[in-house]
Amino acid sequence: MPGMSTGLEASDPTVVSAFHEALLRQGLVIVAIVLLIGLAWMVLRTLQLAQDGGAGTAPREAARGARASAFAEAPARRLLRIGFGLLWLLDGYLQTQPAMPLGMGPDVIQPAAASSPAWVQHLDNSLVTVWSYHPIPAAAAAVWIQIGIGAWLLAAPRGYWSRLGGVASVLWGLIVWVFGEAFGGIFAPELTWLFGAPGAALLYCVAGALVALPETAWSTRRTGRALLRGTGAFLLGMALLQAWPGRGFWHGQPHAGSNAGALTAMVREMAETSQPHFLSSLLASFGDFTAAHGLEVNLFAVIALAALGAAFVSARPRAVRAAAIGGSLLCLVDWVLIEDLGFFGGVGTDPNSMIPMALLFVAGYVAIARLPAPVPARAPRAARARGVRAAALRPGTAATPSPGQPAAALSPPRPAAELSPGAPSPRPVLAFRSLAAAAALAVTLVGAVPMAVAATERQADPIIAEAVDGGADQVNLAARPFTLVDQHGRGVTLASLRGKAVALTFLDDVCTSVCPVIAQEFRNADELLGAQAKRVEMVAVNANPRYLAPDYLVAFDRQEHLERLPNWRYLTGSLAQLRYVWRAYGATVEYSGGGAMIDHSEYADVIDAQGRIRYVLDSDPGPATEASRSSFSVTLANALKGALRSS
Repeated sequence: MPGMSTGLEASDPTVVSAFHEALLRQGLVIVAIVLLIGLAWMVLRTLQLAQDGGAGTAPREAARGARASAFAEAPARRLLRIGFGLLWLLDGYLQTQPAMPLGMGPDVIQPAAASSPAWVQHLDNSLVTVWSYHPIPAAAAAVWIQIGIGAWLLAAPRGYWSRLGGVASVLWGLIVWVFGEAFGGIFAPELTWLFGAPGAALLYCVAGALVALPETAWSTRRTGRALLRGTGAFLLGMALLQAWPGRGFWHGQPHAGSNAGALTAMVREMAETSQPHFLSSLLASFGDFTAAHGLEVNLFAVIALAALGAAFVSARPRAVRAAAIGGSLLCLVDWVLIEDLGFFGGVGTDPNSMIPMALLFVAGYVAIARLPAPVPARAPRAARARGVRAAALRPGTAATPSPGQPAAALSPPRPAAELSPGAPSPRPVLAFRSLAAAAALAVTLVGAVPMAVAATERQADPIIAEAVDGGADQVNLAARPFTLVDQHGRGVTLASLRGKAVALTFLDDVCTSVCPVIAQEFRNADELLGAQAKRVEMVAVNANPRYLAPDYLVAFDRQEHLERLPNWRYLTGSLAQLRYVWRAYGATVEYSGGGAMIDHSEYADVIDAQGRIRYVLDSDPGPATEASRSSFSVTLANALKGALRSS
């Protein structure tokens, strides 16, 4: 899959350092936003207290706030909101691992899509290309978006802000599910619940959709039953797939010389992940067990999934309670022994699907077992009347209960704000929650906006070229004069190029490996210059001491489609002239072992309009991936723009 990698090691120190710097810089922006939000809340609270002033206003606002909702937050909704909020925070933290910028594509997304159909791989590759071209903003965006969504869910327990947090969870979860998890592997031939189907991110979407429902949807058992029956139907389908013959799950280790069964292979693969020794030993032991008892292990999985599915579909409280407990235990066992906790190896992005699945099991049971408690909007009128009459019995004194009469009967429950006339209105608290949710949204945007901007850039970030070859060295040296001829036999001197910026490099005209890559990087850099290309000359000097004739240069240009580049000059001359230029510019040109190839320097000098060298760039293409080639082109174009500005 092209564009899948930058060709660099995931632990490249240049990229890792830039990633940490980006996180620190964006973290400071977030701190500033939080401070501004806190200041805004303090101002609003002060204004509210001043507006309430004395008595009268606070009780009315308290009653209004009490009437705003007839029920407290449903326990099941609270479980989903807090549980998945914490999971999003954990996922955001895992995205800060140093290997994420360069390892996400080749180590996470590509393996996830490898067994899926070609159209899924092509779809995922569109994201991977963006990620590989812009690894720093992409990795930082994943951090802050997920932390922002998690904080959003935790900060907003009620109202529109809370429901919007659920919507945000659905949207980002879908993006992760489609592009990061290749649709959770549902189109792969080894689809199974044991390996994480239908994908953790889709479960985040389900939870987000439930949180986004109107709060009145949780006032009855209807939502809980729908969740349970949907979960049960899914598990029954997974049981059927698990039992389907020929899918590799009914055996552990087939005939001698064959590969291990699907489950055994998965467990052994996870055991090789970098992790604590006791976990890898546990997985290795379980892998041996499944190899020896594959039929029994799969039979247990089929029966367990079918039993859980039937219990959830029934939606009967006792059956669901047993299924929620048993299903959660099964999820825990699968999470440890098969999914290997999901976050080891340096590129684990989440704890995989079993923890979210267990949360849905428990939330479904809670939704039918515990309905939200009603919140009284105001005290009953009869109770208030009794309290007034009791107080009227003895004017000027507090009413006292008669023997056997509870004190509460004389005075009905009242909102806390009514207990003292000067008590503050609950509006500052509600405003604080809204502002906290707005701050969480701002955290999400801190990551999303730079990534959206980077995605519009078709060229790779210069950090990749810097990681391959180092940055452009700024110098201020006089360029040595030369006299050569171009590919068309016309004389060219350095003086004839005065008034334009010059990118000068050395290419072997019969090379078929590195030199064509460098030539294309020069061509792409010229395109990036746009209108400024009229003030630039792209110059290559022949670095082959044997093939000196201009005909070889013309053939090279045609091969690399450079013949239509108006400011492209490929220079040659006599061997003596070329050797003078090589020495003058510090280039080494020599035959490699056996005389089969020419070894020569791979760098580029950027010369300003006055004939002074301003930048020296290492042009070694390194891994020569699409990302690294594009990145060098951007670096060269930026250096030429700098030379034009210095002219």
